[in-house]
Amino acid sequence: MRIISITAGAGGMYCGSCIRDNTLAKSLRQLGHDVLLVPLYTPPRTDEPSVSEHRVFFGGISVYLEQYSALFRGTPWLIDRLWEAPWLLRAVSQRGVQTQPEQLGELTVSVLEGRDGHQRKEVDKLVHWLRSEPRPDVIDISNSMLISLAPALKEAIGCAICCTLQGEDIFLEHLDEPYHSRALALIREHAQSVDRFVAVSDYYAGHMAQYLRIPGAKLDVVPLGINVDGYPPASRHELRPFTVGYLGRIAPEKGIHLLCDAYHRLREQGELEGCRLELAGYLGPEHRAYLDGMMRQVREWRLEGEIHYRGVLELDDKVAFLQRLDVFAVPATYDDPKGLPLVEAMACGVPVVAAGRGTYVELIERTGGGVLIRSEDVEALMTELLRLRTDEASRATLGTRAAAAVREHYTAEVMARRAAEVYRRICPGPADGVVSPGSRF
Repeated sequence: MRIISITAGAGGMYCGSCIRDNTLAKSLRQLGHDVLLVPLYTPPRTDEPSVSEHRVFFGGISVYLEQYSALFRGTPWLIDRLWEAPWLLRAVSQRGVQTQPEQLGELTVSVLEGRDGHQRKEVDKLVHWLRSEPRPDVIDISNSMLISLAPALKEAIGCAICCTLQGEDIFLEHLDEPYHSRALALIREHAQSVDRFVAVSDYYAGHMAQYLRIPGAKLDVVPLGINVDGYPPASRHELRPFTVGYLGRIAPEKGIHLLCDAYHRLREQGELEGCRLELAGYLGPEHRAYLDGMMRQVREWRLEGEIHYRGVLELDDKVAFLQRLDVFAVPATYDDPKGLPLVEAMACGVPVVAAGRGTYVELIERTGGGVLIRSEDVEALMTELLRLRTDEASRATLGTRAAAAVREHYTAEVMARRAAEVYRRICPGPADGVVSPGSRF
Protein backbone atom coordinates (compact mmCIF):
# COMPACT_ATOMS: atom_id res chain seq x y z
CA MET A 1 0.00 0.00 0.00
CA ARG A 2 0.98 3.59 -0.48
CA ILE A 3 0.36 5.47 2.77
CA ILE A 4 0.72 9.15 3.62
CA SER A 5 0.89 9.89 7.34
CA ILE A 6 0.48 13.49 8.45
CA THR A 7 2.10 14.18 11.83
CA ALA A 8 2.25 17.32 13.97
CA GLY A 9 5.61 18.45 15.32
CA ALA A 10 5.63 19.62 18.93
CA GLY A 11 8.41 22.19 18.82
CA GLY A 12 11.47 21.24 20.83
CA MET A 13 9.58 18.73 22.96
CA TYR A 14 9.98 14.97 22.82
CA CYS A 15 6.38 14.13 22.02
CA GLY A 16 4.94 10.65 22.47
CA SER A 17 2.74 11.13 19.41
CA CYS A 18 5.70 12.16 17.22
CA ILE A 19 7.71 9.18 18.45
CA ARG A 20 4.80 6.83 17.80
CA ASP A 21 4.14 8.23 14.29
CA ASN A 22 7.82 7.99 13.35
CA THR A 23 8.12 4.41 14.64
CA LEU A 24 4.95 3.38 12.80
CA ALA A 25 6.10 4.89 9.49
CA LYS A 26 9.49 3.19 9.73
CA SER A 27 7.95 -0.17 10.64
CA LEU A 28 5.40 0.01 7.82
CA ARG A 29 8.27 0.60 5.40
CA GLN A 30 10.06 -2.43 6.79
CA LEU A 31 6.93 -4.46 6.00
CA GLY A 32 7.22 -3.31 2.38
CA HIS A 33 4.74 -0.45 2.30
CA ASP A 34 5.39 2.89 0.62
CA VAL A 35 5.07 5.51 3.37
CA LEU A 36 5.47 9.28 3.41
CA LEU A 37 5.59 10.89 6.85
CA VAL A 38 4.67 14.55 6.35
CA PRO A 39 5.32 16.94 9.27
CA LEU A 40 3.17 19.95 10.15
CA TYR A 41 4.03 22.99 12.33
CA THR A 42 7.66 22.08 13.20
CA PRO A 43 10.11 19.29 12.41
CA PRO A 44 9.19 16.43 14.78
CA ARG A 45 11.63 15.67 17.58
CA THR A 46 12.01 11.91 17.92
CA ASP A 47 14.38 9.77 19.95
CA GLU A 48 15.18 7.56 16.94
CA PRO A 49 16.26 8.93 13.51
CA SER A 50 13.36 10.75 11.90
CA VAL A 51 11.95 9.32 8.67
CA SER A 52 9.75 12.35 7.99
CA GLU A 53 9.89 14.51 4.88
CA HIS A 54 12.30 17.43 5.03
CA ARG A 55 9.67 20.01 4.12
CA VAL A 56 7.32 21.18 6.88
CA PHE A 57 3.77 22.22 6.01
CA PHE A 58 1.59 24.52 8.11
CA GLY A 59 4.87 25.99 9.36
CA GLY A 60 4.41 27.29 12.88
CA ILE A 61 5.59 30.78 11.92
CA SER A 62 3.21 30.99 8.93
CA VAL A 63 0.28 29.73 10.99
CA TYR A 64 0.94 32.39 13.64
CA LEU A 65 1.46 35.25 11.16
CA GLU A 66 -1.67 34.38 9.20
CA GLN A 67 -3.71 34.25 12.38
CA TYR A 68 -2.80 37.72 13.57
CA SER A 69 -2.10 39.67 10.37
CA ALA A 70 -4.26 39.74 7.24
CA LEU A 71 -1.17 40.81 5.28
CA PHE A 72 0.40 37.35 5.52
CA ARG A 73 -2.76 35.57 4.39
CA GLY A 74 -2.13 36.83 0.87
CA THR A 75 1.65 36.69 0.52
CA PRO A 76 2.99 34.58 -2.39
CA TRP A 77 3.90 31.00 -1.52
CA LEU A 78 7.46 31.58 -2.68
CA ILE A 79 7.89 34.40 -0.17
CA ASP A 80 6.46 32.21 2.61
CA ARG A 81 9.33 29.74 2.10
CA LEU A 82 11.63 32.29 3.74
CA TRP A 83 10.13 31.55 7.17
CA GLU A 84 9.13 27.96 6.47
CA ALA A 85 12.68 26.59 6.38
CA PRO A 86 13.02 23.61 8.76
CA TRP A 87 16.19 25.05 10.30
CA LEU A 88 14.35 28.26 11.21
CA LEU A 89 11.32 26.42 12.59
CA ARG A 90 13.63 24.21 14.62
CA ALA A 91 15.54 27.20 15.96
CA VAL A 92 12.37 29.04 16.96
CA SER A 93 10.86 25.96 18.60
CA GLN A 94 13.97 25.40 20.68
CA ARG A 95 13.45 28.82 22.25
CA GLY A 96 10.14 27.61 23.67
CA VAL A 97 6.85 27.45 21.81
CA GLN A 98 3.60 28.52 23.46
CA THR A 99 1.44 25.40 23.74
CA GLN A 100 -0.88 26.38 26.58
CA PRO A 101 -4.46 25.77 25.36
CA GLU A 102 -5.79 28.62 27.51
CA GLN A 103 -3.95 31.02 25.20
CA LEU A 104 -4.53 29.26 21.90
CA GLY A 105 -8.30 29.03 21.63
CA GLU A 106 -8.74 31.46 18.75
CA LEU A 107 -5.88 29.92 16.76
CA THR A 108 -7.13 26.39 17.40
CA VAL A 109 -10.60 27.20 16.09
CA SER A 110 -9.17 28.94 13.04
CA VAL A 111 -7.08 25.90 12.08
CA LEU A 112 -10.09 23.63 12.64
CA GLU A 113 -12.13 25.81 10.30
CA GLY A 114 -9.88 24.61 7.48
CA ARG A 115 -10.43 26.54 4.29
CA ASP A 116 -12.82 28.85 6.14
CA GLY A 117 -10.10 29.83 8.62
CA HIS A 118 -7.15 32.19 8.43
CA GLN A 119 -4.84 29.31 7.44
CA ARG A 120 -6.64 28.51 4.16
CA LYS A 121 -3.41 29.12 2.26
CA GLU A 122 -1.66 26.40 4.27
CA VAL A 123 -4.36 23.88 3.35
CA ASP A 124 -3.93 24.77 -0.32
CA LYS A 125 -0.12 24.38 -0.14
CA LEU A 126 -0.41 20.90 1.34
CA VAL A 127 -3.08 19.79 -1.14
CA HIS A 128 -1.07 21.15 -4.07
CA TRP A 129 2.05 19.23 -2.99
CA LEU A 130 0.19 15.99 -2.32
CA ARG A 131 -1.44 16.12 -5.74
CA SER A 132 2.04 16.20 -7.28
CA GLU A 133 2.92 12.94 -5.50
CA PRO A 134 1.82 9.42 -6.55
CA ARG A 135 -1.75 8.90 -5.38
CA PRO A 136 -1.89 7.16 -1.97
CA ASP A 137 -4.23 4.37 -0.99
CA VAL A 138 -4.82 5.99 2.39
CA ILE A 139 -3.97 9.19 4.24
CA ASP A 140 -3.65 8.91 8.02
CA ILE A 141 -4.07 12.19 9.93
CA SER A 142 -2.22 11.73 13.21
CA ASN A 143 -4.73 13.44 15.52
CA SER A 144 -8.19 14.98 15.44
CA MET A 145 -6.79 18.50 15.91
CA LEU A 146 -5.78 18.22 12.23
CA ILE A 147 -9.11 16.77 11.09
CA SER A 148 -10.03 19.92 9.15
CA LEU A 149 -7.72 18.55 6.44
CA ALA A 150 -10.02 15.58 5.88
CA PRO A 151 -12.66 17.26 3.67
CA ALA A 152 -10.06 18.99 1.49
CA LEU A 153 -7.96 15.84 1.10
CA LYS A 154 -11.00 13.68 0.40
CA GLU A 155 -12.07 16.07 -2.35
CA ALA A 156 -8.64 16.63 -3.90
CA ILE A 157 -7.01 13.21 -3.55
CA GLY A 158 -10.05 10.95 -3.43
CA CYS A 159 -8.48 8.26 -1.26
CA ALA A 160 -9.49 6.72 2.07
CA ILE A 161 -8.94 8.96 5.10
CA CYS A 162 -7.98 7.63 8.52
CA CYS A 163 -7.63 9.72 11.69
CA THR A 164 -5.60 8.61 14.70
CA LEU A 165 -6.67 9.58 18.22
CA GLN A 166 -3.86 9.93 20.76
CA GLY A 167 -4.56 12.45 23.48
CA GLU A 168 -6.12 15.53 21.96
CA ASP A 169 -9.01 15.73 24.42
CA ILE A 170 -6.56 16.84 27.12
CA PHE A 171 -5.75 19.96 25.09
CA LEU A 172 -9.36 20.55 24.06
CA GLU A 173 -10.66 20.37 27.63
CA HIS A 174 -8.40 23.27 28.62
CA LEU A 175 -9.68 25.61 25.92
CA ASP A 176 -11.72 28.52 27.20
CA GLU A 177 -15.24 29.15 25.96
CA PRO A 178 -16.48 29.78 23.35
CA TYR A 179 -13.47 28.11 21.72
CA HIS A 180 -13.93 24.76 23.46
CA SER A 181 -17.49 24.25 22.20
CA ARG A 182 -16.68 25.54 18.72
CA ALA A 183 -13.61 23.30 18.39
CA LEU A 184 -15.58 20.22 19.40
CA ALA A 185 -18.36 21.06 16.97
CA LEU A 186 -15.89 21.46 14.11
CA ILE A 187 -14.14 18.16 14.85
CA ARG A 188 -17.46 16.32 14.95
CA GLU A 189 -18.48 17.97 11.68
CA HIS A 190 -15.23 17.07 9.88
CA ALA A 191 -15.43 13.50 11.21
CA GLN A 192 -17.97 12.80 8.48
CA SER A 193 -15.11 12.93 5.95
CA VAL A 194 -13.08 10.30 7.84
CA ASP A 195 -13.46 6.67 6.82
CA ARG A 196 -11.89 5.18 9.94
CA PHE A 197 -10.62 6.31 13.32
CA VAL A 198 -7.76 4.59 15.15
CA ALA A 199 -7.15 4.93 18.90
CA VAL A 200 -3.86 4.07 20.57
CA SER A 201 -5.47 2.17 23.46
CA ASP A 202 -8.68 0.43 24.44
CA TYR A 203 -9.33 3.05 27.08
CA TYR A 204 -8.96 5.90 24.63
CA ALA A 205 -11.16 4.23 22.03
CA GLY A 206 -14.04 4.06 24.47
CA HIS A 207 -13.47 7.56 25.76
CA MET A 208 -13.21 9.23 22.36
CA ALA A 209 -16.16 7.31 20.91
CA GLN A 210 -18.30 9.20 23.43
CA TYR A 211 -16.34 12.45 23.44
CA LEU A 212 -16.40 12.92 19.65
CA ARG A 213 -19.62 10.90 19.09
CA ILE A 214 -17.87 8.40 16.84
CA PRO A 215 -19.83 5.20 16.14
CA GLY A 216 -18.01 2.21 17.59
CA ALA A 217 -18.15 0.44 14.23
CA LYS A 218 -16.02 3.24 12.77
CA LEU A 219 -13.21 2.95 15.32
CA ASP A 220 -10.29 0.51 15.73
CA VAL A 221 -7.47 0.15 18.26
CA VAL A 222 -3.82 0.01 17.23
CA PRO A 223 -1.80 -0.16 20.47
CA LEU A 224 1.54 1.60 20.78
CA GLY A 225 4.65 -0.25 19.74
CA ILE A 226 8.37 0.23 20.29
CA ASN A 227 11.53 -1.20 18.75
CA VAL A 228 12.14 -3.65 21.58
CA ASP A 229 15.65 -4.56 20.43
CA GLY A 230 16.69 -1.14 21.67
CA TYR A 231 15.35 -1.82 25.19
CA PRO A 232 17.16 -4.91 26.48
CA PRO A 233 16.59 -5.88 30.12
CA ALA A 234 19.65 -5.37 32.29
CA SER A 235 20.91 -7.55 35.12
CA ARG A 236 20.79 -5.97 38.55
CA HIS A 237 24.11 -5.16 40.20
CA GLU A 238 24.16 -6.03 43.88
CA LEU A 239 26.15 -2.92 44.84
CA ARG A 240 23.74 -0.54 43.13
CA PRO A 241 21.28 1.27 45.43
CA PHE A 242 17.62 0.38 45.16
CA THR A 243 16.27 2.96 42.72
CA VAL A 244 12.74 4.17 42.00
CA GLY A 245 12.36 6.22 38.84
CA TYR A 246 10.06 8.30 36.68
CA LEU A 247 10.61 9.21 33.02
CA GLY A 248 8.24 11.39 31.03
CA ARG A 249 6.91 14.90 30.76
CA ILE A 250 7.50 16.91 33.93
CA ALA A 251 4.02 18.18 34.81
CA PRO A 252 1.68 18.19 37.83
CA GLU A 253 -0.81 15.77 36.27
CA LYS A 254 1.90 13.10 36.15
CA GLY A 255 1.85 13.03 39.96
CA ILE A 256 5.61 13.47 40.37
CA HIS A 257 5.05 15.53 43.53
CA LEU A 258 3.13 12.57 45.00
CA LEU A 259 6.06 10.30 44.23
CA CYS A 260 8.49 12.67 45.94
CA ASP A 261 6.16 12.93 48.93
CA ALA A 262 5.86 9.14 49.21
CA TYR A 263 9.63 8.73 49.13
CA HIS A 264 10.08 11.46 51.76
CA ARG A 265 7.51 9.94 54.10
CA LEU A 266 9.10 6.52 53.81
CA ARG A 267 12.48 8.03 54.64
CA GLU A 268 10.96 9.74 57.67
CA GLN A 269 9.77 6.32 58.81
CA GLY A 270 13.31 4.99 58.54
CA GLU A 271 12.64 3.07 55.31
CA LEU A 272 14.48 3.20 51.94
CA GLU A 273 17.78 4.06 53.57
CA GLY A 274 20.53 4.20 50.96
CA CYS A 275 17.97 4.27 48.11
CA ARG A 276 17.42 6.74 45.27
CA LEU A 277 14.57 8.48 43.45
CA GLU A 278 15.52 9.43 39.89
CA LEU A 279 13.42 11.73 37.68
CA ALA A 280 13.93 12.58 34.01
CA GLY A 281 12.01 13.97 31.05
CA TYR A 282 10.98 17.01 29.09
CA LEU A 283 10.37 20.19 31.07
CA GLY A 284 8.28 22.86 29.36
CA PRO A 285 8.72 26.51 30.39
CA GLU A 286 5.20 26.53 31.82
CA HIS A 287 6.20 23.84 34.34
CA ARG A 288 9.57 25.20 35.42
CA ALA A 289 8.05 26.62 38.61
CA TYR A 290 6.51 23.21 39.38
CA LEU A 291 9.88 21.46 39.21
CA ASP A 292 11.67 24.26 41.06
CA GLY A 293 9.12 24.00 43.87
CA MET A 294 9.65 20.25 44.18
CA MET A 295 13.43 20.57 44.20
CA ARG A 296 13.22 23.31 46.83
CA GLN A 297 11.12 20.96 48.96
CA VAL A 298 13.68 18.18 48.42
CA ARG A 299 16.41 20.46 49.76
CA GLU A 300 14.27 21.32 52.79
CA TRP A 301 13.88 17.58 53.41
CA ARG A 302 17.67 17.28 53.05
CA LEU A 303 17.20 14.59 50.42
CA GLU A 304 19.07 16.31 47.59
CA GLY A 305 21.62 13.49 47.71
CA GLU A 306 18.86 10.94 47.02
CA ILE A 307 16.30 12.65 44.75
CA HIS A 308 17.60 13.89 41.40
CA TYR A 309 16.23 15.38 38.18
CA ARG A 310 18.37 14.26 35.24
CA GLY A 311 16.87 16.45 32.52
CA VAL A 312 15.90 15.46 28.99
CA LEU A 313 17.55 12.22 27.90
CA GLU A 314 18.52 11.14 24.39
CA LEU A 315 17.72 7.55 23.39
CA ASP A 316 20.87 5.81 24.64
CA ASP A 317 20.82 7.73 27.92
CA LYS A 318 17.11 7.03 28.30
CA VAL A 319 17.58 3.29 27.95
CA ALA A 320 20.53 3.35 30.38
CA PHE A 321 18.40 5.34 32.82
CA LEU A 322 15.59 2.77 32.68
CA GLN A 323 17.98 -0.15 33.03
CA ARG A 324 19.27 1.30 36.31
CA LEU A 325 15.79 1.35 37.86
CA ASP A 326 14.32 -1.27 40.16
CA VAL A 327 10.80 0.18 40.01
CA PHE A 328 9.17 2.63 37.59
CA ALA A 329 6.44 4.72 39.24
CA VAL A 330 3.86 7.05 37.72
CA PRO A 331 1.09 8.05 40.16
CA ALA A 332 -0.68 10.22 37.55
CA THR A 333 -3.74 12.24 38.51
CA TYR A 334 -5.31 12.16 35.02
CA ASP A 335 -6.31 9.56 32.44
CA ASP A 336 -3.25 9.09 30.24
CA PRO A 337 -4.27 7.89 26.75
CA LYS A 338 -0.87 6.42 25.77
CA GLY A 339 1.56 5.44 28.53
CA LEU A 340 4.59 5.08 26.25
CA PRO A 341 7.17 5.41 29.08
CA LEU A 342 5.54 2.49 30.90
CA VAL A 343 5.96 0.31 27.82
CA GLU A 344 9.62 1.36 27.52
CA ALA A 345 10.30 0.67 31.19
CA MET A 346 8.63 -2.75 31.08
CA ALA A 347 10.57 -3.64 27.93
CA CYS A 348 13.72 -3.12 30.04
CA GLY A 349 12.35 -5.57 32.61
CA VAL A 350 11.42 -2.86 35.13
CA PRO A 351 8.18 -3.47 37.12
CA VAL A 352 5.72 -0.58 37.19
CA VAL A 353 3.64 1.00 39.92
CA ALA A 354 0.94 3.12 38.30
CA ALA A 355 -2.31 4.88 39.09
CA GLY A 356 -5.27 2.68 38.19
CA ARG A 357 -6.72 4.95 35.55
CA GLY A 358 -6.59 5.64 31.83
CA THR A 359 -4.44 3.40 29.67
CA TYR A 360 -2.33 2.29 32.63
CA VAL A 361 -5.02 -0.21 33.62
CA GLU A 362 -4.89 -2.17 30.36
CA LEU A 363 -1.09 -1.94 30.16
CA ILE A 364 -0.66 -3.53 33.58
CA GLU A 365 -3.47 -6.05 33.19
CA ARG A 366 -2.29 -7.16 29.74
CA THR A 367 1.36 -7.49 30.69
CA GLY A 368 1.20 -8.51 34.34
CA GLY A 369 4.28 -6.35 34.67
CA GLY A 370 3.31 -4.17 37.59
CA VAL A 371 0.72 -3.12 40.15
CA LEU A 372 -2.08 -0.57 40.10
CA ILE A 373 -2.84 1.76 42.98
CA ARG A 374 -5.70 4.13 43.71
CA SER A 375 -5.24 7.52 42.14
CA GLU A 376 -3.74 10.19 44.43
CA ASP A 377 -3.35 7.65 47.26
CA VAL A 378 0.10 8.35 48.68
CA GLU A 379 -0.28 5.68 51.36
CA ALA A 380 -0.95 3.02 48.72
CA LEU A 381 2.06 4.22 46.75
CA MET A 382 4.24 4.00 49.87
CA THR A 383 3.00 0.49 50.59
CA GLU A 384 3.87 -0.80 47.11
CA LEU A 385 7.26 0.89 46.98
CA LEU A 386 8.19 -0.62 50.32
CA ARG A 387 6.86 -4.04 49.37
CA LEU A 388 8.84 -4.10 46.14
CA ARG A 389 11.91 -2.85 47.96
CA THR A 390 11.83 -5.81 50.34
CA ASP A 391 10.42 -8.52 48.05
CA GLU A 392 13.11 -9.09 45.46
CA ALA A 393 11.46 -12.27 44.14
CA SER A 394 8.19 -10.46 43.39
CA ARG A 395 10.10 -7.65 41.74
CA ALA A 396 11.98 -10.11 39.52
CA THR A 397 8.78 -11.95 38.56
CA LEU A 398 7.00 -8.74 37.59
CA GLY A 399 10.01 -7.56 35.58
CA THR A 400 10.29 -10.84 33.68
CA ARG A 401 6.58 -10.80 32.85
CA ALA A 402 6.80 -7.18 31.75
CA ALA A 403 9.68 -7.73 29.34
CA ALA A 404 8.07 -10.81 27.79
CA ALA A 405 4.61 -9.28 27.41
CA VAL A 406 5.89 -6.10 25.77
CA ARG A 407 7.66 -8.28 23.21
CA GLU A 408 4.37 -10.05 22.55
CA HIS A 409 1.90 -7.16 22.51
CA TYR A 410 3.74 -3.84 22.11
CA THR A 411 6.38 -4.16 19.42
CA ALA A 412 6.71 -1.80 16.47
CA GLU A 413 6.01 -4.69 14.10
CA VAL A 414 2.78 -5.62 15.90
CA MET A 415 1.69 -1.96 15.74
CA ALA A 416 2.51 -1.73 12.02
CA ARG A 417 0.69 -4.94 11.13
CA ARG A 418 -2.39 -3.84 13.06
CA ALA A 419 -2.35 -0.45 11.33
CA ALA A 420 -1.95 -2.07 7.91
CA GLU A 421 -4.98 -4.28 8.60
CA VAL A 422 -7.06 -1.19 9.32
CA TYR A 423 -5.86 0.59 6.19
CA ARG A 424 -6.52 -2.47 4.04
CA ARG A 425 -10.11 -2.71 5.18
CA ILE A 426 -10.90 0.82 4.04
CA CYS A 427 -8.88 0.81 0.81
CA PRO A 428 -8.80 -2.55 -1.00
CA GLY A 429 -5.59 -2.59 -2.99
CA PRO A 430 -2.18 -4.28 -3.21
CA ALA A 431 -1.43 -7.30 -1.08
CA ASP A 432 0.34 -6.88 2.25
CA GLY A 433 4.00 -6.07 1.85
CA VAL A 434 3.80 -5.34 -1.90
CA VAL A 435 4.79 -1.89 -3.09
CA SER A 436 2.84 -0.58 -6.07
CA PRO A 437 4.52 0.43 -9.33
CA GLY A 438 5.62 4.04 -9.20
CA SER A 439 6.56 3.80 -5.52
CA ARG A 440 8.93 6.41 -4.15
CA PHE A 441 10.89 3.75 -2.22
